[in-house]
Amino acid sequence: MSLQSYPHPLPGKLLLAGILALWTLLAGAQELGQDSALRDDIQDIKQQTLELNRDLFILEEELLYPSDTQVSVFLSLDVGEFFKLDAVKLSIDGKVVTHYLYTDRQLSALRRGGVHRLFLGNLKSGEHELVAVFTGFGPKGRDYRRATELVFDKQSGAKHLELKIVDSTATRQPEFAVREW
Repeated sequence: MSLQSYPHPLPGKLLLAGILALWTLLAGAQELGQDSALRDDIQDIKQQTLELNRDLFILEEELLYPSDTQVSVFLSLDVGEFFKLDAVKLSIDGKVVTHYLYTDRQLSALRRGGVHRLFLGNLKSGEHELVAVFTGFGPKGRDYRRATELVFDKQSGAKHLELKIVDSTATRQPEFAVREW
């Protein structure tokens, strides 16, 4: 489930109410001509709306993904000349949980040390299998498709996994690995 889709209408309605209140104050400010005091009130309401939105986002994440069942999968890369990432498809227990296409700008950020959270979800305790399929362009510009897998044991508490793509100068090929944090 994506964080952009609200399973409960309350956060969206509260944010909408804050925006409507701000719009009403702005319209009133133009009519009354009390610019200075009203601008201060509007700035206060803007700040309160931003803080409320942040608090609702944090609350939603805590409710949707409690730490006892939470699993996060991140992607990092150290890629030079042997592999240019195009897409990643991530499956857990045989079910595709995400498929992501990368832009040049996103790849540039990853090469500079960025980390992308591919997946955040809930899994029950026990053994699970993660499979990641990487597609892109390998040496000499040829299409390249590789997969890596990890069988991991989910216990209580959050589980963090990292998909890592690294150039191997010894084999002149990219290496794909999964590690647990």
